[in-house]
Formats: sequence, structure tokens, C-alpha cells
Amino acid sequence: MEGEAAHHLGRVLRAQIGQRYELSDGERVWLGEIASVGRDRVQFTLVEELPAHQPTLDITLLLSVVKFDMFEWAIEKATELGATTIVPLSSARSEKALVTSSVKRAERWMKILLESSQQSRRVRVPLLEELAAPENAFASHKDGLLILLSERPDSPSIRRVLEGLRQTKATLAIGPEGGWTDAEFDAARRSGFQEASLGKLILRTETAVIAALSSINYALAAE
Repeated sequence: MEGEAAHHLGRVLRAQIGQRYELSDGERVWLGEIASVGRDRVQFTLVEELPAHQPTLDITLLLSVVKFDMFEWAIEKATELGATTIVPLSSARSEKALVTSSVKRAERWMKILLESSQQSRRVRVPLLEELAAPENAFASHKDGLLILLSERPDSPSIRRVLEGLRQTKATLAIGPEGGWTDAEFDAARRSGFQEASLGKLILRTETAVIAALSSINYALAAE
């Protein structure tokens, strides 16, 4: 291990020779024992390969850009809840200044996804796609279960939408503060998305991420 990760392990966490850690290359997992610790380099001896859990459910999260503290908290929790791909959306009601600044945040967001994956012991870090307009994102994700969270009073509950389904791929779209516009609803419907409600209460974006992903995992993920 080299660079910033090695520096953090050796200098911040004060790793010692003989300590053991789980190591992953994104596909496989090994138990490794520290053989030497340098300033920016930690060398391991591989002890044994460990079982690597790969999720059976492929979840793409289309998440509208909101205030960065909330957005970053949301993608952290989405990683812990198994999202495999995250697509930031420049929705019509997203703040324009945030949308403009989000292009420069990609490196920070990738770091959040990496650290959250390590914390939750995920083998593979979620893919972070480039900022996209909702209509383009909807059109690019047409496979599997397609859900658009909606505050409209006639939207069916997410429980009803998920009931009895057996899917291995799902795409979840969550709008910004203020919700989707009529044009965005129309674009989603044309691409095959179905509306779903999380209940009568209005949830913040980051709360909706947790509630919806938890529901999808409960209904669709294999044991």
C-alpha cells in the first residue's frame, strides 16, 4: 500500500508490524499481515483469501443535487445500503450555484464513496457517474425496476410498487428540494419509471435516500 492510504494507516492509525487487515482489490478479499511500515508505504504478507460477498441486487441511484452537506451524507449512506452506481442530477429545481460547483466536487465524492465502502466492508466501491440532466439519466437507465419518488397525492406507496417483485436490478430517482417539475415527471414516465410515495410526510432528500433504499433492499435483496 502506498501514498495517502499508507500514510493514514501508518501515521494516523499507527499501524504496527504483525497487525492484520482485510485487503481488497475490488474483486477478491485477503487477510494480510503488516510486514513493514514506512512513511508512505506499508507492505503486507498475504495470509489467506477470505470469502468475498458480492451483492445480488444492482441498484442505481439517480440523486438530484442538493446542499452539499446533505448530498454527501446521502451518498455515504447510499454506499452503506448497497448502491452500485450513483448519478448526480442537475434537476430543474436544484440550486444553480450548487449544480455549477458540483463538477469540482467529484474527487471529494469519490473519496467519500471509498471511505464509506471501507467502513461497511464492501468489496467494490460504487461507480460515480458524471452530472446528468434528469431526462438523459432516465433515458439511459431502462432495465429492471424503475422507481421515481413522488410527493403527488395519487402516487402509490413504495410498498405497493415493490410487492411481489423478483428483480435483481433497480434504479431509484430522487428529486431536489421542491420536487420534480411536470416536464421531469413526463420524461420519467416516457422512460418507464413508475411513481412511488414514501408516505404522507415530506422527507428531506437524505432521509428519503435511506428510507427508499432500505425498502428496496428489504423487498428485493436475497438473503
